[in-house]
Amino acid sequence: MDWLIDLLKPHSVSLASTILLYSFVIFAGIYLGKIKIFGVSLGVTFVLFVGLLMGHFGYIVQADTLHFLREFGLILFIFSIGMQVGPGFFSSFKEGGIRMNALALTGIGLNVAVMLAIYFIQGGDDGATSLYEMVGIMSGAVTNTPGLGAAQQTVLQINESAYDMSQQMSMGYAAAYPLGVVGIILTMILIKKFFKVDVSKEIAEVEDDKKASLMAPHRVTYRVTNELVQGLDIRKLHTLISADFVLSRIERPDGRSVIPTADDKIELGDLVLVICSIQDEEVFTRFLGPKVEKQWEMEKGPIVSRRIVVTKTEYNGAKLGSLHMRTAYGLNVTRVNRAGVDLLASPNIRLQMGDRITVVGKLDDINSVAAKLGNSMKRLNEPNLITMFIGIFLGILVGSIPLQFPGMSVPMKLGLAGGPLVVAILISAYGTRFHLVTYTNSSANLLLREIGICLFLASVGIAAGKDFAATVFNLRGATWVGYGFLITFIPLLVVGLIARGKYKMNYLSIIGMMSGGYTDPPALAYANKVANNDSPAVAYSTVYPLTMFMRVIVAQVLILCFMS
Repeated sequence: MDWLIDLLKPHSVSLASTILLYSFVIFAGIYLGKIKIFGVSLGVTFVLFVGLLMGHFGYIVQADTLHFLREFGLILFIFSIGMQVGPGFFSSFKEGGIRMNALALTGIGLNVAVMLAIYFIQGGDDGATSLYEMVGIMSGAVTNTPGLGAAQQTVLQINESAYDMSQQMSMGYAAAYPLGVVGIILTMILIKKFFKVDVSKEIAEVEDDKKASLMAPHRVTYRVTNELVQGLDIRKLHTLISADFVLSRIERPDGRSVIPTADDKIELGDLVLVICSIQDEEVFTRFLGPKVEKQWEMEKGPIVSRRIVVTKTEYNGAKLGSLHMRTAYGLNVTRVNRAGVDLLASPNIRLQMGDRITVVGKLDDINSVAAKLGNSMKRLNEPNLITMFIGIFLGILVGSIPLQFPGMSVPMKLGLAGGPLVVAILISAYGTRFHLVTYTNSSANLLLREIGICLFLASVGIAAGKDFAATVFNLRGATWVGYGFLITFIPLLVVGLIARGKYKMNYLSIIGMMSGGYTDPPALAYANKVANNDSPAVAYSTVYPLTMFMRVIVAQVLILCFMS
């Protein structure tokens, strides 16, 4: 059994032993991370704690191997996040998202302010806790692993021999993380108690808002009774009505259904199906006539409605208007569904792989267009590795560009964390204009992201484990836990009080915003359980992209400002 002992014993650095060690740390960490304590689980982050335990018992990895796996895991994780959040990154600044993102940024600023206040109160450079340890504690307190990775990368960028500093940051992160998760949930409960929130009323308010949503395409049928529009063609109607809309179908008084083209005319007594935003309903009532109830989809006849999936790469990035659906095929496009969100089918909207286009017309014509656009779910399951590695390649180049700022003796670099994140956001948002296939199904994205974060956390844990117990399980470690709780709790409480007290935001949106502001899935799971609807998830996704980006950048800037 000597071969087995050689594989499993501590201090073995053979390739097989390294793979066994990583496999055990990752599967044990994921399994234990599913255990819930008071309804809360740490999830994949428990991989870090299993790695710390194995490192404590003497298990090691060859330095170059550990460094590669840690950095490559971080790149995969960061890039996958960027590809996920990129399509909604810039739209998150619109309308109500501006306020939420402003509050989330306020929270980030308060996190930094509390951290720096603690640092200087405890003695600054002469205190027991160094700045790089405080940055690690802050990353754990806000449950942001990419921020930790970015800070560690920046420390090593400034001083390649500063390996011990990097390890201390990992220990601070591990000490603060568990109470960071608890602190977020505790703040949610306190906000609820302080403002005497009735969750059932908040849920009803969300449902009412959904019914009155102004953004989603809305289907309305009108009977034409206005003599002033008698004989006007659809092209003229678009010039008279400033709102965005699509005239999907017309039913003549004799019962004939028509797919309208730009030259078709409106007649008195017509029933017209209009796709528009709900706030524009009144405009069409004034121009056309009263609303009527009609179930177009259920009627039998030569005209049907179908969804076509864009799966051919040559149409990735093409404008919808360039397909000439009406003139070439006699079809009307009423909606474009992207990632579960319905968009109004304007001619200038650029198509992306995976878009689902709702078309109305004759079945044979629809089948012709379906063959043209692909409409093959199998194609969507094929991974687009070219775009992924182009993005990583460009991300590392961008992350290596030195940026000189006044007052910094060392140029700032986005590094292996910030570079891929920025490029992934830009590619996923604008890559279609260069005919890059940016579509990745959610399962593939999640797999890459989880593999990356597991490799990163396992590497960080194993490397820091040797000194973890001696550093953390004492008065100093308890102090770190307390520091972390203050960094977690104070900013969240302030932001929550402003959101509810000043802006009267819905409680379900507030707890979703808190979870997104700390990029914390366990807190989001708790918020979803409280809400029993998708309101927290919507708020989470609204602030998550900008918050993730800013936490990565802020961690690096702190290191550069105070340690260069």
